[in-house]
Amino acid sequence: MSELDLPVPSIPIARDAVRALRPSQIREVANAGFGVDDVLPFWFGESDRVTPAFIRDAASAALAAGATFYTHNLGIAPLRAALAGYVSELHGATSPEHVAVTSAGVNALMLAAQLVVGGGDRVVAVTPLWPNLVEIPKILGAHVETVALGYGERGWELDVGQLLTALTPDTKMLMINSPNNPTGWVMNRDDQRSVLEHCRRHGIWIVADEVYERLYYPGDDAAQAAGVRTAPSFLDLATRDERVICVNSFSKAWLMTGWRLGWIVAPTALMNDLAKLVEYNTSCAPSFVQQAGIAALQRGERFTQQLVRDLRTSRDHLVRALSAVPGVDVKAPLGAMYLFFSMPGSTRSLDLCKAMVREAGLGVAPGSAFGPQGEGFVRWCYACDTVRLDTGVERLTRFLARHAGA
Repeated sequence: MSELDLPVPSIPIARDAVRALRPSQIREVANAGFGVDDVLPFWFGESDRVTPAFIRDAASAALAAGATFYTHNLGIAPLRAALAGYVSELHGATSPEHVAVTSAGVNALMLAAQLVVGGGDRVVAVTPLWPNLVEIPKILGAHVETVALGYGERGWELDVGQLLTALTPDTKMLMINSPNNPTGWVMNRDDQRSVLEHCRRHGIWIVADEVYERLYYPGDDAAQAAGVRTAPSFLDLATRDERVICVNSFSKAWLMTGWRLGWIVAPTALMNDLAKLVEYNTSCAPSFVQQAGIAALQRGERFTQQLVRDLRTSRDHLVRALSAVPGVDVKAPLGAMYLFFSMPGSTRSLDLCKAMVREAGLGVAPGSAFGPQGEGFVRWCYACDTVRLDTGVERLTRFLARHAGA
């Protein structure tokens, strides 16, 4: 028998944990709209504005100077030092040895999970939640259980007692995102303290996704008057060498979504192993992008503060506009850059969002993309000018009028 007569092997398939991952329904809706003329894309979590010129100029200068080579796995020393200074200013003393640079916030989340969980481990997550946070532990073979936020007259709220009950001694890791994508819910300081103390007692790791910490709109006039610049953070309460890993990103506060630059604050005892994981995942973040990150940290505070004021204006404007649409139930969130609201037809949110793309040229994300607890809602990113928001609301109103009674 010649080699040509041998049976052709079957096509290889991915392992079960990967095949079981849920495709992104946000992408599913967006893909339906790509290439379609005149679709307003409110589906992704990014602004319609480009990265500030001073950050782009820093990257250009770094490229011109030849910053095209590999760097240390954990990032260049000047960026780690700048990040340590930034975190220290917001949350208390933090040394560069506690900071690692990553290739985006989602890469930081994957690295954090790789550090502490494996096959069969139990992970708890608070939902509705950006799907990446739920699926990442599953890629590693972990089992994810969820605790749902409740929705009522005051918007989205956490029953912290329910969460503490779910955090059993056999839990390896808590994945928590505050301010939350998609709801805009913000975990208050007392609840953070209760969760931290509980996790300390049981040796549970906390992985806190705090990417939206600067996009915070405290409803308390005293907090506004005091110039509060960040949402409550586990870094305000935890020591730097306990079981807390905080993940952050340059994407939101400096409009750098496409740059893919993030960071981790974690115990120094993890850093050698974290460096190995970075090596085997991405090796390092691009050198010239890291230089742009330094510019963002050193020169971007005024920009970020103005961005937050603009986002608050857009949030308030969209809440008022949607509140006038019959059948829409919307509450103003304390953080992030989204409204997560219910409307007629949203009990089948994926079908609804696809229909709005086709029929109204309106692109929002289905609530079901954020887990079963998100079904019945849709997510609208309001990080754009109010004229664009008004056009979107007009399209929504016409769409609902056409389907009234259907």
